[in-house]
Amino acid sequence: MKVLFTFKVKTAFKEQLSKDYPNVEFIYTASIEDVSLEGVEVIATEGVDLTEEIIEHASALKWVMVAAVGVDELPLNALQKKGIIVTNSHGVHKMPLAESVLAHLLSLERGLPGIYARQTEMRWELDKIPGEVNSSTALIVGTGAIGGEIGRLLQAFHVHTIGCNRSGHDSPSMNETISFSEIMMKLPEADYVISILPSTPATRWIYQAEHFQAMKNSAIFMNVGRGDAVKEQIVVDALENQEIRHAVLDVFETEPLSVDSPLWKLPNCTVSPHMSSISDQYIIRSLGIMETNLDKWLTGDKELINQVDLKKGY
Repeated sequence: MKVLFTFKVKTAFKEQLSKDYPNVEFIYTASIEDVSLEGVEVIATEGVDLTEEIIEHASALKWVMVAAVGVDELPLNALQKKGIIVTNSHGVHKMPLAESVLAHLLSLERGLPGIYARQTEMRWELDKIPGEVNSSTALIVGTGAIGGEIGRLLQAFHVHTIGCNRSGHDSPSMNETISFSEIMMKLPEADYVISILPSTPATRWIYQAEHFQAMKNSAIFMNVGRGDAVKEQIVVDALENQEIRHAVLDVFETEPLSVDSPLWKLPNCTVSPHMSSISDQYIIRSLGIMETNLDKWLTGDKELINQVDLKKGY
């Protein structure tokens, strides 16, 4: 059995794999174009290097392990057509991403950006009275593993959590849940609107101008999911018209964000370079999921964890 890794893996992990799986041939490459796919049954990838042509030529391929959560850059139709199983690293982002969300909210409410700025100017003064996260309401759009962890942390700060998902099904760490179709009714109640949506046909450009107009003028909008949930100009307009207090954006319609974008200079916008989910623990967690699934695969158990529904795209 051959397993091909197309992303960088530390030497110590390679040695451990060889020791734990002596009957498996592991191949490592920085470019999938540079190796033969003959006999490769499993490809471990970050998801950006697989094409329809590669899937077509990988005649022995049965399983794609993605060391990421999003699979929108994979050739899903080609994979589905050949009946190839795809698993992702669902859950590995939840800790760092939830911490990032909480860090931004606490920073904005407690006035940390102002503290940092005034220190460089050696100014001993207060620009405005800080607020609190305590006793606020958060609308968390996307209630998977990440949304649940954000809800859990926010509830520790006595935040009322409203989860929003496609069907409105119950979700852990949410005081209540609603469906996508009910979001307009809840936006006026939310102090924080936190978007953690994947990129799917159902969620693409889901936020329109009327959504921001329905929010409180004091609301903070955060997008840490996918950039194609909202057009950049819609957010710019909402900020310039002061329809919301602040936006924290970690993902964008086009990345990297153009230097010409007004978002860089808007005083009520925080631009984060798609880093909220990044952590030095990321690869360790991803490889742990892969090992669990590899153990199942080698015993003939095809009920792998984190299987992706290729029709839905997540």
